[in-house]
Amino acid sequence: MDEQLFFNKLNSLYTSEEIFDFLSSLEVMSDTIASGALQRISEVEVDDNGLKNPEGVLENKVFRALCFQFESESSKLSNTGLLSALQALIKLRIDPQSTLMANLVSEAKERLAKGQFTVKNLCALGESLLELEGSSFATLEQIVNHIQEKDIEKWSPREMVMVYKMLQVTARESEQYQDLLSRLNSVTLTIVSQLSPKFTSIILNSLVVLRQTQAVSLVTALCKHSVKHIPYFTGDELVNVLEAFMYFGYREQIFTEALETHVPKSIFTMHPQTVSKVMQYCCQKMILSKPIFDAAAADFISNADRFTTDQIAECIIPFGTLNYLPPSAASLFRKLETVLHTRFSHFQPHTLLSLLHSCVLIQRYPVNFLPKIFSPYFLQRLQAQPPGLDGIVTSQLTQLFLTVTLECPFYEGPKLLPKYQVKAFLTPRSSLDFYLLKRVKTGLLYLLKKRIYFALEVPTPYCYTVDIEIKLDEEGFVLPAAQCEEVHRRIALCVDGRNRFCINSRNLLGEETTKQRHLRLLGYEVVQIPFFEIESLQNYRKIAEYLHRKIFPHTYGLGC
Repeated sequence: MDEQLFFNKLNSLYTSEEIFDFLSSLEVMSDTIASGALQRISEVEVDDNGLKNPEGVLENKVFRALCFQFESESSKLSNTGLLSALQALIKLRIDPQSTLMANLVSEAKERLAKGQFTVKNLCALGESLLELEGSSFATLEQIVNHIQEKDIEKWSPREMVMVYKMLQVTARESEQYQDLLSRLNSVTLTIVSQLSPKFTSIILNSLVVLRQTQAVSLVTALCKHSVKHIPYFTGDELVNVLEAFMYFGYREQIFTEALETHVPKSIFTMHPQTVSKVMQYCCQKMILSKPIFDAAAADFISNADRFTTDQIAECIIPFGTLNYLPPSAASLFRKLETVLHTRFSHFQPHTLLSLLHSCVLIQRYPVNFLPKIFSPYFLQRLQAQPPGLDGIVTSQLTQLFLTVTLECPFYEGPKLLPKYQVKAFLTPRSSLDFYLLKRVKTGLLYLLKKRIYFALEVPTPYCYTVDIEIKLDEEGFVLPAAQCEEVHRRIALCVDGRNRFCINSRNLLGEETTKQRHLRLLGYEVVQIPFFEIESLQNYRKIAEYLHRKIFPHTYGLGC
């Protein structure tokens, strides 16, 4: 039978029974036709859970005859027939230790050693070996060694993707193939626009695994190209893309907008791993996307039991970090409390602490669980597992304890022992914007005339550092910052730069909102100086007038 007619007919068949009936009608089959038949059987009979009908396929006499043909005549097969059959049999989960598979792999290795394979053949063999459990690392290296002698410009996108996948295994800890990788990156850059969603995801994942931080142009092009593929990525592919965005520190507004369109429509069909990775991405990039957060909340309320403990944390922590309560907040935190009651012991200690800490940032107090958190047993578990009780962990513990002390006076459980408390919180996200501070400082000098009337970065007994502190006496006069007697009021100026807000937003981050809330409870008058109010002021007199209105709204002409 003419091969083209054969493959046209074969591709119109959608069950193994139809394929076996068709093959039975043929008197003679070339190895290309036979391997094509195996490929088609694997396509229609294998899904994500494996072989649909093992007995109906593996015990069929036509299938067994095909296998016998390949086993007994492996040395007579064309390269295409040999490698296509190997790929199909691996997909059909044929025992790698069987005589059939051993013969095919052995024949392929022999031809590899003799240099008989084209780039297409080498990539097909590499793909098979990556799928085959216990495959030889040395053979993969041998394939890559042959490949690096070839002309990359002539490769198809599929071949380039396969080389990236092989390099993930062979070049991860080695500089041996850096020249090949650099050439591959350069050529890939020229074909980015041709890449499918699958290939885009695989290459981005490979660049992460191979730590290709120097391939800036390629990474940027792939990230931009990925925007149009968002509706078409599988869950795993989207996870790979998001991980690449996070690893390479890339953010693209149109990518966020595409996610905002796609995620709410698809949320209930997404795997929890995909949902949690989207939330983790938003959290790391400080992107407060209400459509995404609202959709994630709705999904968690409906499907919390499908989430692992790590996925629960990745899904919930961004609400606290970015200081956002969705419309369904009451149901969301009721569901979270139920999950914590039933699965508390399943959480890793550092994951659990980060989760509960994020809750207090949005005034959701996990009072029922704090006795366990402050218990010696839990603290010992924290200490025993990396990163142990480092500065961030002890800051979270201390802020939990301070929150319950200030905001939950009814709490009567165990206290956090002083040896686990910090004297100053570590807040890497909310570090001081020194350019903005300099402008405010100069405006205050213009307003108050002397530097002695305000202090910068003042530590408090309550672990917080006040950006700028001004002291007033009972009559409202400004006192020297060093004076401790007759202080009637303390004003805390919070100089909030862009890094203390969600990106492209005026929504203050959770840790900064909590700091300002706690300073008020501790007796400070908190005055917020956000970047978006002061950065447009043209001179120091205008800044001084602005500060006068903010700090002393009921006085006139103070120093101006």
